[in-house]
Amino acid sequence: MQKQEFHKVINALKLGEGEKVKLRGWIDNVRHQGGLTFIDLRDSSGKIQVTIKKQNLTNVNYEEIIKNLSREASVSIEGIIKVDPRAPGGKEVTCNSIQIIGKSEEYPIRKGVSVSYLLDHRHLYLRREKMQAILKIRNKLLEGARRWFLENEYFEIQCPTFITASVEGGATLFKVDYFGRKAYLTQSSQFYLEAAIFGFEKVFTIQPSFRAEKSRTRKHLTEFWHLEAEVAFATHDDIMEIEEDLLYNMVKYAVDECKKEFELLKRSNFEAPKRPFIRMTYLEALEIIKGKGFDIKFGDDIGADEEKVIANQIDRPAFIMYFPKVTRAFYHQPHPEDNSLTLSSDLYAPTQGEIATGGQRIHDLNLLLKRIEENNLNPKDYEWYLDLRRYGSVPHAGFGMGIERIVKWVTGINHVRDAIAFPRTSNRVYP
Repeated sequence: MQKQEFHKVINALKLGEGEKVKLRGWIDNVRHQGGLTFIDLRDSSGKIQVTIKKQNLTNVNYEEIIKNLSREASVSIEGIIKVDPRAPGGKEVTCNSIQIIGKSEEYPIRKGVSVSYLLDHRHLYLRREKMQAILKIRNKLLEGARRWFLENEYFEIQCPTFITASVEGGATLFKVDYFGRKAYLTQSSQFYLEAAIFGFEKVFTIQPSFRAEKSRTRKHLTEFWHLEAEVAFATHDDIMEIEEDLLYNMVKYAVDECKKEFELLKRSNFEAPKRPFIRMTYLEALEIIKGKGFDIKFGDDIGADEEKVIANQIDRPAFIMYFPKVTRAFYHQPHPEDNSLTLSSDLYAPTQGEIATGGQRIHDLNLLLKRIEENNLNPKDYEWYLDLRRYGSVPHAGFGMGIERIVKWVTGINHVRDAIAFPRTSNRVYP
């Protein structure tokens, strides 16, 4: 059987007056007016208006067909392109033939429903134009990241979800029964990427990470997508340069590729971030925060409210560098000029706050053992990780970026749960 060729809406809008077109998709809206019916037909590429006139239909009875032309019904149509400046996109289709592929019951997504209701019906809400725009931008951000990694000769590694030892801290681990053994869902793929640099030098992964945090903020998810990279023979300064170039290029790619989506989200003025990114020390950041009346002292981590102080006064991303040892995980390389500090940094985006964390890793076996003991951890839990320092260790550095946080910043949405198709928070695991 010969396959029927259908146009995408975006391509149909490029056709000229009188050209024939075949389309299939879903009814976004339907309006009846006497012997006329107007539908807004939607597919993955956009929307186009279709005019159905009783006298033009050749394959079905008009009265019978319009009974089943409801919102979200799936249809295929054949017709003729007509130029009409009043129509969305400046063109419409005069329908000659229509077939209902799948009927639709009364569609439950409507104006005035609660946020909780929309989250319960996320499987249907994904069809909405705004949600699609956000996810298309997200898609291009990830595509831009992979393009950058490919151009810069990185090797992509897929890392395990089940792990046996903590990367970021035991308090945020999800425990699971792994055939009678205690295991956890991964917080980060960092350790596995560190193992891979000894074979591939520059590696990255894009996959989910899990944090058992009960934080109910606009920037926390319990399952989030993590873009992580590790680089052999790299310093802290090197990794900040890499983060800056990557983030700039992935955002620029999304901005260039998604002009229609940014316009729909009322973000048409959003641009790729200015360069160079700002660099300030942890101590300088403390002084700025104190200046806004916060009681914060050396050794305190920068919390959500304090983050906002920095995020709301920067006009481009900013690295906060050299966090105290007491605020960082055991594997961070101490600062050579001040042993109380680490060669680490958080990357803040304007209005958003932290979107990435990176730094130089400890490559010396004895120093790493010392830091594990200082953090009251069991060296046996990290035996394979310690092996990496026993066989040809080299200075190296890496980072992790939160994809949803980047999407939230770029799209200007209010909550990180709208930066992913099916969000997982401390109180939501459905649908």
